[in-house]
Parts: sequence; C-alpha cells; structure tokens
Amino acid sequence: MDHTAANSPASHSPATILVVDDESSIIKLCRALLQPEGYNILEADGSSEALKICAKHEGPIDILLTDLVLPPPGFQLASSSNEFPHVHGHELAMRAATMRQGLRIILMSGNPDKELTSHRIKRGSLPFLQKPFERAVLIQLIFDVLKTPPPMLNLNQGKAANDVDWFG
Repeated sequence: MDHTAANSPASHSPATILVVDDESSIIKLCRALLQPEGYNILEADGSSEALKICAKHEGPIDILLTDLVLPPPGFQLASSSNEFPHVHGHELAMRAATMRQGLRIILMSGNPDKELTSHRIKRGSLPFLQKPFERAVLIQLIFDVLKTPPPMLNLNQGKAANDVDWFG
C-alpha cells in the first residue's frame, strides 16, 4: 500500500495530526478519513487537552487541525497557574506553535466569515477548512500543508493575543 501522501517531507514517516474539536463526531470523521491514508491521529476534545498533548506527546506532531470555536467544558475559574487553559482555536494554535517548533496549523469552522472576523484573523493567513467538508478536500489540504514549510510565528511583545502575525 502506498502512503506517500501521508509521508512528511522531512522524515518520510507517516505524519501525525492532532485533531481538536468539541464535537466528537468531527474528531471521529477526521480519524475515519485520515487513518486509512496512513496518518497517525491524536485526538483532543478541547484546547486544554490539546495543550497537554503538545507538551507530553513524545513523537512529532506535524499538523494541528483545530476548530476555531472551542467552548470550555463547564465552568472553570481562570488561573494564572493553569498551564493548559481552555482557549479558542486561534489562541490554541499560537500556544501550540510556540510549544512545538515546526508545527503546521489548519483552522476549521462551520461559520468561517463570522469566526475569522470575530477573532480578527486575516483570511488566507493560515490554511482553513470549512465545515462540513468532503473527504477529498480534507486529504488534499493535509497533503498541501505538509508540502509547505511550517508558518513562522511573529510574537511581537505588547500585542493582543489575536494580533499575532503569521508568516508562511
């Protein structure tokens, strides 16, 4: 079986994709579509769990595929001591990119114009997947993202969290 599409250009081993969504059906769908293509799938149902995986997973994580809207599960007090806070998908992407050098990011949403605007994210600054999506669109996007160099994160001090510039 040929898994060249799933091969990371740098390592020639199957790429690992961390899928983050508060809807378990989306995570299951991504696993069902991507595993047969040879990808390794890690799953998180929220940003806190995803950040723990980024911190603790011993192997590489090639792509973070995250929903933009990640509501916190239940009420939680904000705490500066919380190393793995519940944050929306764009902030999760920024935090994960600082934890994992070379991480590629794909944002997804069912209402992209509203979500991108509300988080002041420029369309085209990061790869984007609109839900619902078709198998071929997802697989092609993963393949294309793996062929491109990971984005560089420009963390200028003094900027708000959503004013981060991504350089591709």
